[in-house]
Amino acid sequence: MKALSKKLKNIILISILIFIAHGLEEYFTGFYDVDIFFNFFIKLFGYTNLNQAIFITFEIVVWLFLIISFFLIKDRKFILFITTIWGLILIFELHHLIKALLKWDYYPGTVTAILLLIIGFFYWKELIINLKAT
Repeated sequence: MKALSKKLKNIILISILIFIAHGLEEYFTGFYDVDIFFNFFIKLFGYTNLNQAIFITFEIVVWLFLIISFFLIKDRKFILFITTIWGLILIFELHHLIKALLKWDYYPGTVTAILLLIIGFFYWKELIINLKAT
């Protein structure tokens, strides 16, 4: 892949902002106390009483990764790898919607996860167009 289109770069920038909002929504709605995946890893490493602190640290690391990776996609060597990781992260956010539907109630992070799924659709559509253009 030669370079990303301006449209795809804009989608990535918008998704970074939504990811930050998503992390804040998860934090303020207690995601770190109810999510099975998160709690599995907390218990795996034996930090059962530090959920909130570990979650905040994790979110900050993810936000930094997203921001740094945005600048790395300017280097052609990293474009395909990073864009694939971005796309997989956007797909993974589907678990919020699945949990909400299974509970038939709000699940922490669902509102912004829906936005991420919408942006993910446009992301994958534009990424495929970019891949075909090369």
